Amino acid sequence: MPSPGDVPPEILNRLRPVCGQLPESYEEPAWIGVRWRIRKRTFAHVYTPDADRYPVYAPYAEAGQPPVVMTFRVPADDLLGLTAAGFPFFRADWGYNVVAAVLGDHIDWTELTELITDSYCEMAPKFLAARVAHP
Repeated sequence: MPSPGDVPPEILNRLRPVCGQLPESYEEPAWIGVRWRIRKRTFAHVYTPDADRYPVYAPYAEAGQPPVVMTFRVPADDLLGLTAAGFPFFRADWGYNVVAAVLGDHIDWTELTELITDSYCEMAPKFLAARVAHP
């Protein structure tokens, strides 16, 4: 079993081009996992939580393996619409507009790319957000 915070390379390889192409964004290790930031504001954070320590993630474990989760910001008006249907999205237990997505084969990477881009635009200065080409 991977240690908490380990993110499979195949997931990082999918996320890096999406997050790295946004103006002035950068990647760094987080307290757990990896995060992408604009200035000092995190717009995407991917990690493998310890489901024993944080039971909210336990239902998403598969075959004894903890889930890989990404958190990001959404416009407040979109929060309920995105999380109401449930899996793979749910509301994170911090912040007024933070969503968590359970990543895996089921995820729609086109939708996730749009959500990451929207998260960046929520966190970036307006002049940088204006430079973003939405997918």
